[in-house]
Amino acid sequence: MRLFGRQIEGTTKTALQTGALVLTMASLSFAAVPFYRWFCQVTGFAGSTGVAEAESDLILDQTITVRFDASLSAGMPWTFTPVAREMTLRIGETGLAFYEAHNPTDRVVAGSASYNVTPDAAGGYFDKIACFCFEEQVLQPGQTVQMPVSFYVDPDIVQDREGKYVHTITLSYTFYEIPLSLEEQQAALDPALTDAGAGGIDTN
Repeated sequence: MRLFGRQIEGTTKTALQTGALVLTMASLSFAAVPFYRWFCQVTGFAGSTGVAEAESDLILDQTITVRFDASLSAGMPWTFTPVAREMTLRIGETGLAFYEAHNPTDRVVAGSASYNVTPDAAGGYFDKIACFCFEEQVLQPGQTVQMPVSFYVDPDIVQDREGKYVHTITLSYTFYEIPLSLEEQQAALDPALTDAGAGGIDTN
């Protein structure tokens, strides 16, 4: 009986240890997501961009070309394209670009954009001042919007071992749908647009 009791005690202890390990691993996996995002933004790892609170105080004579790319995740019903395919500006100069999105459906559709730049070496030097990608976008049925992004390329890129050879940067966005319940769709409907019908155009 004493041996049997020890076996039960050992089994219970093992189960508790296993459960604690599972909970710890789950907690770490959730914590890893914001940490990974922060790490990517700080280092430019995987082509992640930085965020700047103000314009650069240094503008070089050297120029760089920024190309704009747009795509949609599977099932996202919008159309989504850059208004201009590329622009050339001086390193450190603030650029302003627009992307156009259209909701051709008869329902409210919310979306969120993921983004990166290529080549990866430019990620840590591509700084966004403001961007539509910082928050979710909600389009009414038939609505078309032009969404801005302001940015600059950090002059420090010319001192980077790899970055100094970068002459063209591609900024890419992918929009994916954020599911809305029927109640959320009804609450998000804009009476001004629904009364006027589809095809309203907003420029932000």
